[in-house]
Amino acid sequence: MQNAPKKAIAMLQYPNLEQALKYHFGYDRFRPGQRQIIEDALQNRDLLVVMPTGGGKSLCFQLPALIKKGLTVVVSPLIALMQDQVEALRNNNISATFLNSSLNVYKVRSREDAILSGKIRLLYVAPERLLSERFLPFLDLVHHQVGISTFAIDEAHCVSEWGHDFRPEYRQLKSLRKRYLDVPTIALTATATDRVRSDIIQQLGLKQPSIHLASFNRQNLYYEVRAKSKQAYAELLELIRDNEGSAIIYCLTRKKVDELTFKLQNEKISALPYHAGLSDEERTQNQTRFIRDDVRVMVATIAFGMGINKPDVRLVVHFDIPRNLESYYQESGRAGRDGEASRCTLFFSFGDIKTIEWSINQKTDPQEQLIAKQQLRQVIDYAEGTDCRRTIQLGYFGERFAGNCGNCDNCRHPKPMQDWTIEAMKFLSCVARCKERFGMLHIIDVLRGSKNQKITQYEHDKLSTYGIGKDKSLEEWRMLGRSLLHQGLLEQTSDGYSVLKLNALSWQVMRRQRTVSIAVPIAQKISWEEGSEKAVEAEILLQRLRSLRKQLADEQFVPPYVVFPDSTLKVMAQVQPQTLSEFGKLSGVGSHKLAQYGKKFLAEIKAYRQEQGLLVEQQQDDSTSFVSFPSDTELVTLKLHQQGLSIAEIALKRNLSPSTIFNHLSKLIEKKQPVDLNQLVPLEHQQKIWQVLEVLGDIALTPIKEQLGESYTFDEIRLVREKWRRENRK
Repeated sequence: MQNAPKKAIAMLQYPNLEQALKYHFGYDRFRPGQRQIIEDALQNRDLLVVMPTGGGKSLCFQLPALIKKGLTVVVSPLIALMQDQVEALRNNNISATFLNSSLNVYKVRSREDAILSGKIRLLYVAPERLLSERFLPFLDLVHHQVGISTFAIDEAHCVSEWGHDFRPEYRQLKSLRKRYLDVPTIALTATATDRVRSDIIQQLGLKQPSIHLASFNRQNLYYEVRAKSKQAYAELLELIRDNEGSAIIYCLTRKKVDELTFKLQNEKISALPYHAGLSDEERTQNQTRFIRDDVRVMVATIAFGMGINKPDVRLVVHFDIPRNLESYYQESGRAGRDGEASRCTLFFSFGDIKTIEWSINQKTDPQEQLIAKQQLRQVIDYAEGTDCRRTIQLGYFGERFAGNCGNCDNCRHPKPMQDWTIEAMKFLSCVARCKERFGMLHIIDVLRGSKNQKITQYEHDKLSTYGIGKDKSLEEWRMLGRSLLHQGLLEQTSDGYSVLKLNALSWQVMRRQRTVSIAVPIAQKISWEEGSEKAVEAEILLQRLRSLRKQLADEQFVPPYVVFPDSTLKVMAQVQPQTLSEFGKLSGVGSHKLAQYGKKFLAEIKAYRQEQGLLVEQQQDDSTSFVSFPSDTELVTLKLHQQGLSIAEIALKRNLSPSTIFNHLSKLIEKKQPVDLNQLVPLEHQQKIWQVLEVLGDIALTPIKEQLGESYTFDEIRLVREKWRRENRK
């Protein structure tokens, strides 16, 4: 029974979810998977949502929070992350706030008061504060007075020791389930293997959760690997200069970050460093300058990233290789979160491998060492791989991808394909004869007839496959082994030992039921096709719109993307709307942003068109007042009015004063909503008020009432005046 009133409210406010999406966030349609997740959330189900960076995870709990009654509590691990999200929500006129250590006692108390009075729909809080002895009693009070609609656990992979960013405090969140039995939980993360997903469900105590796994394929990202030669720095400079947007450059060590930042600054490139060796104040300041487009390039260690909610990063460079594929997917995935074309470049050298191996050897736990070494080997296999980069990445997360992606170096610059079926049969047969108990190097040693101690110890020098691969080098066999893994023709254990295992496809190859082709590298420079991804960025109007956006953002002390994302500016530059109505139809323009920014951007577009000698539509924008959209509470009043309820009945049903309901109806008439004035004001009164307005004009209510007499109320006059105003504006 508890779900019914919540669902009723949702349908009362919005005939459909698309209307709510457009009204609050400005988008006409949901991204893949979002609608089903939101529908499940509105049914108060526990959810596990695995959706890649840029896929729209946040909307999956933000929109239900605006439709359901009560407070949605969002658990977020970093101060910067929660502050960015709250800024973006407030810019859409959504009542959200955060509580963290950056606030003084006065601000904390005032925000807590706002929460208890029901003025806040989304609260962002860190797990440490949420579970503190002082905060839990406050949360109990919120649950009693306002109601908690949902717990949304963002970055949920932090709960798992098998995740790439384990945080022990996340493990304690399971206590929320025991304390608030009736409150559903939504766990959200961008990356999670099968093992991590199972861990999240168990550690958070999710009850029969609805599991939503979106594709990990980020189609807008171009992936490439370059050899880190002596020209690597010159190539990096070229990448940055060719790229017009923001860039992140990852390095393994603090020293490398500082050196690279210094060199870039000497090249007159606006770059700042970010690593754990800087003070908290300096890191925060540098991050803020990067987010607000005051600086283009951030050079950083992996300490930088999770808290970055910047959607318009166009380039992510790993100047050193990452430690594991999951981290690489996360870090490179900070490019193009807005869905626009962006680039991910990895510079690869064996010198970096030695640095990481040294770091791994410092680990005291042997099992941790094994897992870290296996993860490093997977990165090396990715870097040296000749298969489609997406095939390799998605395969790591258990997602099959077949064919040419057309957006990576290996697919754009394909190496010649050769039939290696015979070699594959030898390799797989050797795995079988070694009883699927050994790793790749051992199998290659057997094939190449090695005489090392391990071979003789297991008597593998007596196998029929011993020495049958002497005609191929170590690297050639390793290349084949990697390709077999990437194509799904062979499997590998993930326990740190990297033992090779056969599957059904392996046996098809050995029975000659399937051929094996692999890409064989040739000596060539991997180059970017100049101009292929540069489209409207260079257009004059787009640059002017970006300048206006930056100016407005600086005035409000928010990042530019909070005003409008790049994707909306590009559509704006293409469509060049000339009226508020046309502007409001653009993707990314909601009701609040239309009111806040519409006229300013229209003026810039109009000025540009006039300067270019383009046709400018004649309109009466100055005399036409802006038509805004109804608020949530006004829509509820309108629905009850349309059901035939009187003002007194609506006021009673909504526990509001009649004057407040009159105020709603007056604004609804102003906003061109279908209010039946005949239901509210007698026809003869309407006619008389109208006649007086025609004579006296748009003046204050008191002299109008004095002209009409005591039998007319101020509320009646006000309602008719709004309709008269609307008619006279046409």
